[in-house]
Amino acid sequence: MANNKEKTYWPHMILGFFILGITLGYWTVKSASSLPVQESNDYMMKYQTADLNINEIMEKKVAFDNQYSIELIGKETMKVKENVNSKRIQEDPVVLSKGANAFTYIVTKKNGSIVVDADISFMLTRPHTREDDLMIESVPYHSGEYTIQDVNITKPGRYTLQLRAKVGDTIGYSEIPAYLKP
Repeated sequence: MANNKEKTYWPHMILGFFILGITLGYWTVKSASSLPVQESNDYMMKYQTADLNINEIMEKKVAFDNQYSIELIGKETMKVKENVNSKRIQEDPVVLSKGANAFTYIVTKKNGSIVVDADISFMLTRPHTREDDLMIESVPYHSGEYTIQDVNITKPGRYTLQLRAKVGDTIGYSEIPAYLKP
């Protein structure tokens, strides 16, 4: 028998790769679980509900848009510089004030007459989080306008004003960006 005194390092390399793989797997799970995941609230409902009923939602929205329109009135907007790197058209955000805010909407038919029997819901939300959502299920109607009073906003940053109007079997949605300066 030959006496082989050469050392082989392949078992050490296999053990090293195994330990490296375990360490990287642990790091991936730890860093991924530390990031918060927020559900979307498009169409003022949970993502799963919207996803299951998207065809019905879109049919009702198209029917609403053909007959009615929703408009936010009496609010100042800030001018946003055009983003030359994006093809998305950016809507000018509504200027919010720190403390109590009020929002007034009108729902009109295409012929210009005001809709008085709409079931209106309002949500103030922030993009990418549901933490600060403020939902008002039933917005009152007074003299041609649907008014949301005393919405207290304290945190500066971006917001979204969402409104859902249900008239008969049709449902319309309005989503307007808003901003509170620091």
